[in-house]
Amino acid sequence: MTTAVELAQVASAGVSEAFKNRIINGAMVIDQRNAGASVAGNNVYTLDRYGNVASQNNKFTVQQNAGSVTPPVGFSKYLGVTSSSAYSVPSNEVFCNYQNIEGFNTADLQWGTANAKTVTLSFWVRSSLTGTFGGAVANNNFDRSYPYSYTISTANTWEFKSITITGDTSGTWVGATNGIGLRVYFAIGVGADFSGTAGAWVGSGLVSATGATSVVGTNGATFYITGVQLEVGSSATSFEYRPYGTELSLCHRYFEVFANPYGIAMSCYNTTDAYSNIAYTQKRASPGVSLGSVGSLYSAGAGRTVTSVSAQNVTSDSFQFKVTGSGFTGGYAGHYDFNGNLTISAEL
Repeated sequence: MTTAVELAQVASAGVSEAFKNRIINGAMVIDQRNAGASVAGNNVYTLDRYGNVASQNNKFTVQQNAGSVTPPVGFSKYLGVTSSSAYSVPSNEVFCNYQNIEGFNTADLQWGTANAKTVTLSFWVRSSLTGTFGGAVANNNFDRSYPYSYTISTANTWEFKSITITGDTSGTWVGATNGIGLRVYFAIGVGADFSGTAGAWVGSGLVSATGATSVVGTNGATFYITGVQLEVGSSATSFEYRPYGTELSLCHRYFEVFANPYGIAMSCYNTTDAYSNIAYTQKRASPGVSLGSVGSLYSAGAGRTVTSVSAQNVTSDSFQFKVTGSGFTGGYAGHYDFNGNLTISAEL
């Protein structure tokens, strides 16, 4: 039988060419939004492709490589959760990390049919707490879910975990579309209303196993995870460590940041309006665009007054950028310097 150490060594030895791992950024190497900074809150994205559910704010923080511990062999980054208080979770509250997987990447699982495939979820985990921990997988409608559990035996020690999940033959599952094909949850404190018996499909939305350890229940408790993989089959195989550029491109389908872009080429249409077409990696859907604060436009060797900026004709791979102000010269070229980051988001 392959040991956890052998799996990690294989992960560091080479790069797979297949897309067996349905999790994106499983090695936690991409953090476009926060660049390693600590974040907190409900419905916020932390490391790329990972979000928080937090019924109450300020109960935990998430940070890439929080605590600066040595990752398991074969990995350089991890997602780190730190509890901010000793909070007793009521029955109707949820605290967890999650990743939503696009339907195009799960349709072949054929869940909801008689041909549903078995999958295995595996990962490395480390916590300052020991005991039974939980999570779940669920459908888009959140009316089919499979709670799972695993045990952390030794505090502050990386341990390899593997959970095999029989494919669901019931319920409604998103097929080959750009919607949510599958939700994967890692619980860090879940009330009884959203917890259930581990190891079986249920017709409701659950995110953890009954009796799971609550990380947010202990002030300063830590929960670190990396090497997350979801693959077809009844056993875990070596982690699929894709090239960094490939992983970044996969993340860009959902979110892309241009950090303080400088010198975007503009064309002055008249004395008040200037335009530019900005292209980006094709997104899952027509995205939301954040332009930061009003920046500066330079044309004909001088700064021009800018009063507003806007994104027009937004599509899955480009938008028309409009700068409005005064003192422009029609027919002249110029360049615009952003004040802050330009971000493009089409998250699930």
